[in-house]
Amino acid sequence: MPSLKDLRNRIASVKSTRKITRAMQLVAASKLKRAQEAAEAARPYAEKMQAVLANVAASMGNNGGAPKLLAGTGSDERHLLVVMTADRGLCGGFNTNIVKLVRQRIEALTRDGKTVKILCVGRKGRDQLKRFYGALIVDTVEFTGIRRVGFAQAVDVAKRVFELFDRGDVDVATMFFGRFKSVISQVPTAQRLIPAEIPAGAKTADLKGGAYEYEPDEAVILADLLPRNVTVQIFRGILESQASFFGAQMAAMDSATRNAGEVIDELSLRYNRSRQAQITKELIEIISGAEAL
Repeated sequence: MPSLKDLRNRIASVKSTRKITRAMQLVAASKLKRAQEAAEAARPYAEKMQAVLANVAASMGNNGGAPKLLAGTGSDERHLLVVMTADRGLCGGFNTNIVKLVRQRIEALTRDGKTVKILCVGRKGRDQLKRFYGALIVDTVEFTGIRRVGFAQAVDVAKRVFELFDRGDVDVATMFFGRFKSVISQVPTAQRLIPAEIPAGAKTADLKGGAYEYEPDEAVILADLLPRNVTVQIFRGILESQASFFGAQMAAMDSATRNAGEVIDELSLRYNRSRQAQITKELIEIISGAEAL
């Protein structure tokens, strides 16, 4: 049975931990609002970009000559997985859930005899994947020390993806990130970057009954538009991941703060009972000694 001093030390330790988790919860909550607004603001632009691509691609039809970023290389043997996680932990299962989805994809591709490469955006994803798939990791991009992640970071990630694609090391590139749904819900999501993914039934731009002629031709426009689309989608993934991280961290720290309070209550109860038992024991000894005299 722990002594009163041990119980006091444990209570003080848990109280200090509760102060830290509470402070982290407040910090995450303050950063979440800005990150959530940025993620929600990026969604319409990314969706409209896909609508424009759908329009131009539909206008081009099956004439051939489509850029490789849209038509692909004609093979799907070499896959690049762009894994977006956080550089920090203490966010519940946010990083683990994304890595779990990535591992499922790696296992499925490996069973089919495909070649897999991994580009990690965020340290935690790399740390979890390198144990079993360290040989597949080609590079890691970290945002540690960057006060506010912006479009420039998405451009850097996109350049690395284009380098691998232009060298012929990659046929298909897929991005994995946590899509922000709410503070308590972040959905691990996979989105294909190369070839450009135009979902079935995607909304196209409303031409109001008009017919557009493209100058120069559609292929030239797509050659300029497709790299920009990849960068925009990566930027959206980064913003979604940031908002998801702060939401997950806020929820995790709130849970940790409440758990710490329950532990403090339990330890305080044990401390009071032990102290009362010790006082009762001392009184019994005093009374017994007095009666013996």
